[in-house]
Amino acid sequence: MGKIKYGYYPGCSLESTAKEYNLSMQTTARLLDVELEELHDWNCCGASSGHCTNYELSLALPARNLAIAEKEGLNIAVACAACFLRFKQTNYDLRKNDAIRQKIEKIIGMPYRGTVEVKHLLEIFFRELGLEEIKKRVKKPLKGLKLAAYYGCYLVRPPEVMKFDDPEAPMMMDHVLGAIGAEPVEYTHKVECCGGSLLLARTDVVSKLVNDICQAALDAGAEAVVTACPLCFSNLDTRQPKTHVPIIHFSELLGIALGADKKDYGVWLKKHINDPRPLIKAKGLI
Repeated sequence: MGKIKYGYYPGCSLESTAKEYNLSMQTTARLLDVELEELHDWNCCGASSGHCTNYELSLALPARNLAIAEKEGLNIAVACAACFLRFKQTNYDLRKNDAIRQKIEKIIGMPYRGTVEVKHLLEIFFRELGLEEIKKRVKKPLKGLKLAAYYGCYLVRPPEVMKFDDPEAPMMMDHVLGAIGAEPVEYTHKVECCGGSLLLARTDVVSKLVNDICQAALDAGAEAVVTACPLCFSNLDTRQPKTHVPIIHFSELLGIALGADKKDYGVWLKKHINDPRPLIKAKGLI
């Protein structure tokens, strides 16, 4: 298999509140021989307020990053589902409307011809590397770990823009978790909203949404919930009024299964509010 290389867009959350997601993602990519070259001089994509403020702003912010990637001859890999949506929506709009594309080019002061593809790293691991290749690289199968894969809103909707997975019953993360030896459970809330945009304004609403998601996972037999978005992770990990179920980035579990060093995953896991280490230790995995 040839080298898989992408321009890496970490985004704001992975540089601040979700550093453990960034660290575990880069370690996992390295262990899977996926080369991530951070985009030079990248900027915020505008999630999740830019698109609520001004339409042209919502396009210009991601478009500047797309133009940088196009200049560097790289497609873009993202780890944040919110960033993923903003990039995909911008590409969708600019490719459909040449007048808007030209206007955005003037705003950002850079040409963009719409040639850059944007992929979530979960999608890259699943589709480009493949489950069999992942299985070959597993050093510590996550046997006995029952997990609920949580996709949320941004990865799968709107489906005509995202084209990621089944918008009502996605399975990509479930298949990857199964490939590393874990047991994915089927439950009712894998694409229900966690209230990401209401985190500060309506914590009461967020707590209700989060508790329903986590309780549904527990009722289905899951021992932890797995995310592919730093904003979903933050909501689920900090706004559980009753359940206190561990929330884990999918990249952290991949890293552990692929043989990441203890000094690495030790840093990732200690940053969680609902500590996942007792569960993972009880399974003999760390």
